[in-house]
Order: sequence, then structure tokens, then C-alpha cells
Amino acid sequence: MTIRLPDAHGGLRTYEPRSEPLAVAPGAAFSSRTVFSAAHVVADPFADVTPDSPAAIDWDATLAFRRHLWSHGLGVAEAMDTAQRGMGLDWAGAAELIRRSAAEAKAVGGRIACGVGTDQIAAGSLGQVRAAYEEQLAVVEESGAQAILMASRALCSAATGPEDYLEVYGHLLRQTSEPVILHWLGPMFDPALEGYWGSPDLDAATDVFLDVIAAHPDKVDGVKISLLDAQREIDLRRRLPNGVRCYTGDDFNYPELIAGDEQGFSHALLGIFDPLGPLAAQAVRVLDTGDVNGFRALLDPTVELSRHLFRPPTRFYKTGVVFLAWLAGHQTHFTMVGGLQSARSLPHFARAYELADGLGLFPDPKLAEERMKTLLALYGVTQ
Repeated sequence: MTIRLPDAHGGLRTYEPRSEPLAVAPGAAFSSRTVFSAAHVVADPFADVTPDSPAAIDWDATLAFRRHLWSHGLGVAEAMDTAQRGMGLDWAGAAELIRRSAAEAKAVGGRIACGVGTDQIAAGSLGQVRAAYEEQLAVVEESGAQAILMASRALCSAATGPEDYLEVYGHLLRQTSEPVILHWLGPMFDPALEGYWGSPDLDAATDVFLDVIAAHPDKVDGVKISLLDAQREIDLRRRLPNGVRCYTGDDFNYPELIAGDEQGFSHALLGIFDPLGPLAAQAVRVLDTGDVNGFRALLDPTVELSRHLFRPPTRFYKTGVVFLAWLAGHQTHFTMVGGLQSARSLPHFARAYELADGLGLFPDPKLAEERMKTLLALYGVTQ
């Protein structure tokens, strides 16, 4: 088993794939950490659509992947940016995804939290932003899922200062039926969110974020921080009120943040746990026993792959996530809603394949090799 892959100099080199996958088994939920995997959607490859069309989703394959995550004890964070929210998946598609996934979670006993945003409007007044949030919050709460209040492009555009964020979030938190997760998504994931919380200065923005939580601590289950800055997350989680969790969204530094220190730790809500699901679950089960070194030994080697997938432009990490799902046999094709499969280069795919294979992430290494060779052939690479 060998395969020729592009190298860093425009040539080809020979790579010998791993012969056996990492041995992992499904299991129950964890005891020491709450862990969500943000999950991707599977496009319908036979739909006659364009990149500008509403998303055409293969519902059977999409829900099957969620059952895969639940079987390993992971929670599913639904209709988030990993599901191409705002990058191919519109609100109508997201609402249907929420309803279907929440019903599936109820049927199999899986944990689910769903994204609430304002993407049914492109822009608007603060009143229109509040109404958009309320519409989506109602859909999530009616489904029986936990709500994740996501950052809003429309709010970022409409707000004139921190007081507007305090007003909008306060209004929403006062009416939620159950505690929610607040999501701070940094501009590296979505450039339209630059200056969120009313300031481009992250220290000032953090103070506003904490003010929102302090005013309604009983309505905030936790916060998801996606700033790719480990020390900033540590500093912020040390300032959270008692009982409010920090869910790391740092796909660059997650092992150390989940492991924690003498003053606390982060739970997890991560896009990288989509392709890493079984391995990540095994690592957290080791952590459940108190074996921090064993946890790090399993999870630290995955960081190189994660940093590769999330390299700038970071918002295109979804392409690598879906690519690895195809290689792993979770779907029959490599197409994405919005045509986003074109967002990364062949050398990027080749390196992602090599890193994932080295970790043993492919249940059938031969299938992964054959599919990688198919992609290479489409780019004109003969074996």
C-alpha cells in the first residue's frame, strides 16, 4: 500500500499508509467533562443546485453521522458554523436540521445543543435583531434542545456600542426557559464579527461579555470561547461566576485547556471533534480516571492535524472536516453545500490525509487510500 502525494515543492513523494486503524469502541457519556462535537452536514450530491441555491442536504447521512458521535458519548452541537451556518446553510435549512437532529437525539438518548442566531436577516435595527433571535430561540426550545446563543453578524452591524449588546442579550436571557450557552466566535472564524461586544479591543470586549453573564448567571450554563488564544481563555474562565462553565472552542490548544490547571479547566465544544470523535472520546474517558498524562498522550498528537485544518483562512476548516468524513466512510462523496469543497488546495488535502492516517482515524485505511487516489486522479496525479 503506497500512494504518491504532492510535496511542498510542486513534486510528488511516496507515502505508505497505516495498515490498521486506532482501536476505539463506543461508550457512554463522560463523568469529568461535558464534551460537544460541532457536526457537519452532508450535502445531497444528486441535487441540481448552484452555490447560491438553498442547501440540499442528505438527511439520512447527516443524521447517521450524529448517531456515530452519540455512540461514542459525545454531545452534538447542531447548526453551528461547522454545519456551514452562514456559509451555505441558510436559516430555513438550519431550522429543519435542528428539528430533525433534536428528534433523533430524543430517539437515541443523545445530548444536543443547537445554534440560535439571526441569519434569517442580513441586517436590521436592534429590534429586528431581537426578533430574529427570538424566532430562532423558539424553534430550538420547541425542539427540546439546549440553546446556544451565537454571535450575530446583524447585531455586530447594528450595535453602536457595548450597551446595545447588554440590552439585546439581557432581553434574550430574561426569556429563555433553560440556561443557554453563549458563543463568542472570533473574527478569524467570521470576519464580519470583528469588534463584537462593542469593541475591537479584546480586553474591553471581555469585560462586556462578563457583564452580560454577571447580570444573568442563572440563565447561562456556560460560554464557548473561539478566539484561538489559550491564555485569554484561561484568564476569562477564572473570572466566570460559580456554576458557569467554560467550553473551549480553541481548535489550536484544546488538550491543555480541557486538561486544565490547579485553578480549573475547560469543557469542550469543538469543530475538530467532528473528525476526531472516537479518539477524543477515548482520551476523555482516560481523563475521567484522573490520568491527565494519559489523556494528553492521546490528544496532544492530534493538534498538528487540527492546526492544519484550521489554518488561515480559518473559516474554511469545514472543507477539511467534510473531506475527512468522506475518507473515513461516513459519506459516499466529497461534495459540500455551497460548493465549499473547492475552498482548499490539493496539497492541503494531501497533508490532511497523511496526518489523519498517521493518527489511525480511518476505520478502513484501504478505503481511505482508494478515495484519496480518486481525488488525486481528478487533479491529474497518476499513481
